[in-house]
Amino acid sequence: MKSFSAFIQEAVISRAVEKAKRLGLVSDGHGNWYDRQGRYKGRTYKGDLLLSKGREGKKEEPTSQQQAPTAAPSKETQPAAQAAPEPRRPSGEGGEGEQPTGSGEALTVTFGRFNPPTVGHEKLLDAAKRQAAGGAYRIYPSRSEDPKKNPLSPDEKISYMRKMYPKHGERIVNDEDMKSIFDVLTRAYEDGYTSINIMVGADRKAEFEKLADKYNGELYDFDEINVVSAGERDPDAEGIEGMSASKLRKAAADGDFKTFRSGVPKALDDEDAKKLFNTLRSKMGVKGKVAMETWQFAPKLDWKGLRENYVSERIFNIGDIVENLNTGLIGEIIRRGTNHLICVTEDNIMFKSWIRDLTEYTEKKMDKKQRVPGKPNTLDGTSGYFKYASDMTPGFEKGDSTHLQPGGKAYNGYKSSSIREFINKYKKS
Repeated sequence: MKSFSAFIQEAVISRAVEKAKRLGLVSDGHGNWYDRQGRYKGRTYKGDLLLSKGREGKKEEPTSQQQAPTAAPSKETQPAAQAAPEPRRPSGEGGEGEQPTGSGEALTVTFGRFNPPTVGHEKLLDAAKRQAAGGAYRIYPSRSEDPKKNPLSPDEKISYMRKMYPKHGERIVNDEDMKSIFDVLTRAYEDGYTSINIMVGADRKAEFEKLADKYNGELYDFDEINVVSAGERDPDAEGIEGMSASKLRKAAADGDFKTFRSGVPKALDDEDAKKLFNTLRSKMGVKGKVAMETWQFAPKLDWKGLRENYVSERIFNIGDIVENLNTGLIGEIIRRGTNHLICVTEDNIMFKSWIRDLTEYTEKKMDKKQRVPGKPNTLDGTSGYFKYASDMTPGFEKGDSTHLQPGGKAYNGYKSSSIREFINKYKKS
């Protein structure tokens, strides 16, 4: 059985390895990391990946202290001069005009909620296809789900999207790991794409530009990032230009199927449209009358109600965990502005959001050891994992409420500050 000290050491080392994998780098086996073209990009330092300054990098001959391995290397430590593996393709990607790999190509992506999908979203997807100009493009629906602003589960909305937008069906990616725009960009870089086009609505262009550029060279390393607007949208306009998911959720809550049907693509037949309408009403808890105020499920349609609840501090307070509905980023509120919030993720990524673009985030937590059905050796829930690990680790003692989590709450009666600090420092988002 592996000692706990060995586990700690491996976890620290793996932090650099995981970051390097996200960037698509390969190791020479001596702590130095190279890109697919053999250019030096950084080194392992104190358990983390320290990237070199500048994005160009340079090809370096190994020095006496960083000799490339002479023996047959493992996959993880293959020298950078070796050809990179063919990038994996998401399910459904393919078609005429595309190469089997992303090497040297530009990829066009769009990331959005689509909850529910509308005729307006079809304009966004068509714009992404035009931008790709015969090349690769991918559509990533977010993974958010809640009764207020995201009533459809990812599987449900993707199923409807493939019926609504049949010409884009194969490009709609159902991947539970793609929770935020950073997950999407990192995957594209790992797949070998050197340039990225991000297709967004005009009102979100500045937000995506700032975030995508800020972390280029850290989470990924594209030669070019191009955030493209799919066009202005007038929320008060009639027809496609004014149709939004907020309006469809409100129509469902009001029991107005006629308005709802007008916002759903004709490719979805009446029977499926009615089924979607009823699913939304059921998941939103609507039974005859609206169960929630409009600002809760369609904040853009009730700015006054949202603003009043924010100013009175009924929602979005310091320390609350929220999710940005545009980018998928989840973070803790550290500062409240007039109409915006400053938040920080577990990975210390700071982002600013307008209050209309946020929703409360609730993570599934378990206060007992609960087995995953069909997997007797796997525990479910944050607390379940912690309890199992603590029971198996010498040095943990129960019943001591002096050990505190960040924020001052005792963690299930366990104590061990050094291990708790380690887990908080290195746990994944």
